[in-house]
Amino acid sequence: MKIAIITDQHFGARKNSQIFHDYFLKFYENVFFPTLEKEGITTVVDMGDTFDSRKGIDFSALTWAKDNYFDRLSKMGCTVHTIVGNHTAYYKNTNDVNAVDLLLREYKNVKIYPDPEEIKIDNLRILFVPWINKENEEQTIRTIEKTTCPVVMGHLELNGFRVNQQVVMDHGFDHNHFKKFERVYSGHFHTRSSQEGIHYLGNPYEIYWNDVEDTRGFHIFDTETLEHTPVNNPYRLFYKIYYEDSDYQLFDTREYEDKIIKVIVRKKTDTKKFEKFIDKLYESNAAEIKVVENFDFSGWYADDFEPFESEDTLSILNRYIEDSEANLDKSLIKKMMQETYQEACELI
Repeated sequence: MKIAIITDQHFGARKNSQIFHDYFLKFYENVFFPTLEKEGITTVVDMGDTFDSRKGIDFSALTWAKDNYFDRLSKMGCTVHTIVGNHTAYYKNTNDVNAVDLLLREYKNVKIYPDPEEIKIDNLRILFVPWINKENEEQTIRTIEKTTCPVVMGHLELNGFRVNQQVVMDHGFDHNHFKKFERVYSGHFHTRSSQEGIHYLGNPYEIYWNDVEDTRGFHIFDTETLEHTPVNNPYRLFYKIYYEDSDYQLFDTREYEDKIIKVIVRKKTDTKKFEKFIDKLYESNAAEIKVVENFDFSGWYADDFEPFESEDTLSILNRYIEDSEANLDKSLIKKMMQETYQEACELI
C-alpha cells in the first residue's frame, strides 16, 4: 500500500501572505493532488506544523486551508493522520492545547495525535511521535523503549541533523533513542537529510531565504518495502540575482513574475545602466525586490570574521557565535537566537 507523507505545511505563513498562499496553491493543484489521484493514494500522514503560528490563525488563512486542502482530501475519501508539531502546540511545554485539534474537528477523516501512539496502516505498525516537550518527554522515551513497531513517524528535533543547508543542530533529543527502528521519518527541519536510518523529509515549498535552491516536495511511502520516494515541487518563490555590470537589454525577466527577488550587486560601474536593469525587473511584476550592494561589515564583527555575500542571516549569526571566544554555552545561545529569529520571521 502506498501512502503520502507531507510535513511542515505552515498554512498562514508569513502573516497569511497572499503571495505565499498563491505559491503554495500551485504545488497542491499541480503536484500533490494529481499525484494522489494518479497513484490511488487514500492515506496521508502529516508529520506536524500544519499551521504556521502557535498563537492563533487568521480566519482567511483557515478558510484557505479548508477550501484548498482539507475539503478536497475529505471529498477524495482520504484519511489524514496529523501529528502535533511545535508550531501547532499553543504552549511550549505541552501538546494538550493545539491548533489541529481545535480547528479540524469537523473533519471525520482527520485523526490528531498529540501523544505518542501506535497505529496500523495496511499491515504495518507505525509509532507516531509528536513534538517532544517537558510534559511528554518521559512518556515518549518509555514508549520508544517498549514499542516493537519497525517504523517511526514524528516531529522531532534531533541532535546532529541539518536545520537548513548551512546549519546543523547541535542540541536537541538524542537520535540514539531511535537506533532500533528500521525507518524513522521526521518533520520539523525543512531541509532533507538522512543518516543512520533517520530521514528528515523536508517541507513542500520555500518559506524563507535559507530555503533557496533546496529541493522541496512530499514523499510516497510503501508500507511493504518501507521505501520512500520523493515527489519534488518544481516551483520556486525566492531568487537571487547577481549583478556584475549586467546588460539589462539581454536580461530575461519572464521567470520572475510573482517572485521574491534579491539582487546582489558585485560590480556596478554605471549607475544609469543599473537603474535600467532594476526598472526592467520591476516591469516583470515581481512580488518583491530587495537590492543588496554594500558588504562592508568593518566595525560590526571581529577583524577575522567575514560574512559571505550570499549567506543568510541565521547562518551569519550562528557562525559568529561559534567563532566567538566567549566562555558561554554556545549551543544554548544559538538555540535562543534561532527561536528569536524564527519568531521575527513570523511577524514579517
